[in-house]
Amino acid sequence: MTLLSWLSTGSLPAYEAGIIVGIIAPLLGIFLVTRRYSYLADTLAHVSLAGAAISLITGMSLILSALCVSILAAVSVEEIRYRRRVFGESALVIFLSGGLAVAAVLLSLAEKNDFDLESLLFGNIENINSGEVAIIVMLGAVVLATVILLFKELVSISLDEEMAEAGGLPVRILNLVFVILAAIMVSVSIRVVGVLLIGALMVIPVSAAIQLRTGFKKTLFIAIGISLFSVVTGLLVSDFLAISSGGTIVLVALGIFLLSLLIKHE
Repeated sequence: MTLLSWLSTGSLPAYEAGIIVGIIAPLLGIFLVTRRYSYLADTLAHVSLAGAAISLITGMSLILSALCVSILAAVSVEEIRYRRRVFGESALVIFLSGGLAVAAVLLSLAEKNDFDLESLLFGNIENINSGEVAIIVMLGAVVLATVILLFKELVSISLDEEMAEAGGLPVRILNLVFVILAAIMVSVSIRVVGVLLIGALMVIPVSAAIQLRTGFKKTLFIAIGISLFSVVTGLLVSDFLAISSGGTIVLVALGIFLLSLLIKHE
């Protein structure tokens, strides 16, 4: 398949969506890794599966349905963490398990026989439509603009939350904003890498960039570069070989991470 024939098949929207996700995934992932809160991405991803099940039953947009459920879960987790009623990690496990349980029940009630569970779990970006791309562009722009606007504040609460609060920052509000951004990220990524691999795309490029021991901003830009390379390369390989796009993207990112470990020890 030549490049021109590939473009004529309508795969371009998949690359547009993939590039957007490739930018915003490490943009939020670096804060998750810095805060040692990476498990939040996996929790919200699994909860979003319940949103996907709701979209199947109601006919609502997959991304918007997952977005509503993910935001609700993200705010609830943060509220529980803030009030210290349950340890943070325990709250994440509870919501992850609960989200999967709700999804399992709702999916068993769905009567559609053409439902493709595998595409939800591992991604199916090839079938993305222009309407979904428009939603991803809009939500991605919201995430990007918010992170740029609050970058210094987000860095502060990620490095030392207590010090940031002592310095007068509205830490609770900033934490709520951050988890909502994470929920948006998870929702727009479902089509690209699927529920089971969203966390990997947010964490692996950042972890690879950290091995190079540069400053925070340089690490962020390197992570975005790794993520974009992984997405584009993964989509090209999966398109030509007709294999899972989500799995291929994450494998490319994992390969870069392993290479970064080798470079670090040289």
